[in-house]
Amino acid sequence: MAIKKTSSTFFGTDVVDAYHRVEGLQIKSKDTIIFQVRVSVDGVKPHFSDEQYQCAYDIQGNNPIRQAYDYLKTLPEFAGAMDC
Repeated sequence: MAIKKTSSTFFGTDVVDAYHRVEGLQIKSKDTIIFQVRVSVDGVKPHFSDEQYQCAYDIQGNNPIRQAYDYLKTLPEFAGAMDC
């Protein structure tokens, strides 16, 4: 599971359809999860970006990883991101 969207590297190069994968997810409390989003060119090559996010967790909802991806898609910087 991952999402694709155009992202920029540290050097300012745009990577079209960069591969964004949720990793290191932790359930911090009964209502909060934290996770890393690692970005690579294709999901195989080393990542060029790594950011941490936090969102609400619904223990009765979808699995936590799905909840993380659903949360990302609500953020302006992930507008138009596609599942892959």
